[in-house]
Amino acid sequence: MCGIVGLFAKDPALEAELGAHLATMLASLADRGPDSAGFAVYTPPIDGAVKLTLRGPAGYDFHALAEHVPEWIGIEPRGTHAVLAVPATQASQARATLAMVAPELVVVGTGNSMELFKEVGQPADVARRFQLERMQGSHGIGHTRMATESAVTIDGAHPYSTGPDQCLVHNGSLSNHNQIRRELHRLGYRFATENDTEVAAAYLTAKLHTGLSLQAALEATLDDLEGFYTFVVGTETGFAVLRDPIACKPAVMAETDRFVAFGTEYRALVDLPGIEQARVWEPEPATVYVWDRRS
Repeated sequence: MCGIVGLFAKDPALEAELGAHLATMLASLADRGPDSAGFAVYTPPIDGAVKLTLRGPAGYDFHALAEHVPEWIGIEPRGTHAVLAVPATQASQARATLAMVAPELVVVGTGNSMELFKEVGQPADVARRFQLERMQGSHGIGHTRMATESAVTIDGAHPYSTGPDQCLVHNGSLSNHNQIRRELHRLGYRFATENDTEVAAAYLTAKLHTGLSLQAALEATLDDLEGFYTFVVGTETGFAVLRDPIACKPAVMAETDRFVAFGTEYRALVDLPGIEQARVWEPEPATVYVWDRRS
């Protein structure tokens, strides 16, 4: 069934509260996906640095990791995850070092500002584990999951990130994801899971790498991806929503002069500040909605 949320701060004053609002939105949809949850927040960048979000096995000692990596790698442990800040010019070296000294760690996200966390458990519990309510950022997306066709694992949880500062959450099911996976594999893309959402994320990454805008990349999915789906996508500066041409999955959006918000159901939006004055609507089928901080 799943539930997805997204929040884009148009008012810079709202950025300090973004994580708290996103946590409330995510928790409100717990009965749509009680087995796992995840979120990505676009936090303030660090000058000259790239952020790597790592996931480790339960009980992993990230503080001990600091003894085995160069001093120029900054480590901020957060539960089963940690955010590493590395000089942009040495990002490849940092990943090679990690693969050598800690092969059990998984890089779940990378970018100038994106931090990505996901775990099994109730959405409110997952948000607390990673201190989502304390996070500041310009925009973020989240997902609650009900594993109807696969095991309850962290690998099955959303969001999926397959490119720098780009991630995607998804409610629905793709019917031709294995075909798209094979095509992307021939182009050099590799996959960590069997989840169809990871395929959709990689498809968008591939399109963006060709120079397409986020709008055009999402429009291309209408021709190439088959099934029923609602996508909420984040990039370093952008936030986007798309429903398939049938649009059988529920979705609602709200916009004020302070924010744009998405929720699988309206109850995810009711606690947002000024929601009473918001323009609220159901996104149209086969229509791409994009907001960008540069515009």
